[in-house]
Formats: sequence, structure tokens, C-alpha cells
Amino acid sequence: MSSVTHDLFRRFRGNPETADAAPAAESGERLRRRSSGLAEFTRAIDEEQDLRILDLGSTSPTNIAYLTGLGHKVYNEDVLKEAQEPSLLVPAENGSPVPDADRFLGDNLVYAPATFDAILCWDTPDYLHEALVKPMVNRIHRILKPKGILLAFFHTRDAGPDAPYYRYHIVGEDALDLQPGARFRLQRVFNNRHIENLFRDFASIKFFLARDNVREVLVVR
Repeated sequence: MSSVTHDLFRRFRGNPETADAAPAAESGERLRRRSSGLAEFTRAIDEEQDLRILDLGSTSPTNIAYLTGLGHKVYNEDVLKEAQEPSLLVPAENGSPVPDADRFLGDNLVYAPATFDAILCWDTPDYLHEALVKPMVNRIHRILKPKGILLAFFHTRDAGPDAPYYRYHIVGEDALDLQPGARFRLQRVFNNRHIENLFRDFASIKFFLARDNVREVLVVR
């Protein structure tokens, strides 16, 4: 269900960690990674004040502190968690249960058109059930303002089906902490053509190829 993690009349201010020191890559600990896509996303939102930003990952106090510290309003929808609701399931043609997109969008991402200036999609499409991916992107297109931006991550084929799911925490203008999260399974791997098709209704798309089997994408509405 929709949840506003930042009241319109309050400011959560934090002191984000510096992006220089990287913690040890041990099980359960956060990993530090640099992100060219995040750097460009941050530059875009840093040029404005009082933007509305939607985070589609798990609620992160670190993200709230960082983004509100830049003077913006932050909203959060844990899309993957909500997509696991048993009440969404309906029988498919082969009899297997699949989530119903209309039910899902009836309870999630329910905002007026052109509500948001920016959206952090993270790698949600990679872990979301196929039946919900395109409907979610269509809804994002509707609620994002013209010239609004979206940052998304996509695994490359080298990541493998057992690629771990991480929660993303912004700790600098180009730095993220990756925290092992719920055990969502990678559903598919999008190649560049698939990604371009997914965002074909948007004005532009820019790719950044990272070194950790992740393709970063910055999309402009």
C-alpha cells in the first residue's frame, strides 16, 4: 500500500556517511559501491529545490536523510514486498497462480499524474513477476512529470540466477551501501534492447555499465 515516509511539513536531516571508506565484504554486512548513474541522478536533483522523489525500494532512513538533506520530499513504496501479497494471485491460463496487475495497481503507486520529479527504481524490474513489470513501468510513466528522471539498475547475464537481492542506501553523491535484504529471486535478465523497449514511451535513456554485472540506466520522461 502507498506510504508517505516524509510529511510535507517536516524535514528529516541526516549526516550521510562519507563515500571513501568501504566496509569488508562479509556476509550480512553492507558493501560499498560507486554508481555513475547515481552521480548523474544526484546532480540533476541537486540543481532544484523541493522536488518530490519516490523510492521504490525498502524504506531506508539513510535515503530519507540524504534526499531531504538536499531539500526534497521523499515518498516510499516497497514494490517487491507488496507484490508478494497472496490476495493478488489469480489463476493463469495454465492454472498456475500469477499476480493480477489491476489489483496490484489498485493498491500501489496510486498517485495523480505527474506527481513526481524523480524516481529511484533500483533493480525492482529484475525481481518483479513478469506480469507486473510493464504495468508498473506504465504507471511510473504516468506519475512522473515530463522531463522527470528515473534511475534503475539491471543485472547482466553474468550475474547468474542466484544473484543476491540488496537494499540500496545512498551514502554520497555517487556512493551506495548495499545491504543484503529479503531473498527475492532474480526473475530474468534484460538486455539493452529489452530495456529500451521497456522504456519506449520515455523521452531518452542513458546506459552506464558497471563492473559488478550491473547495468545502470538513467531515463528521462
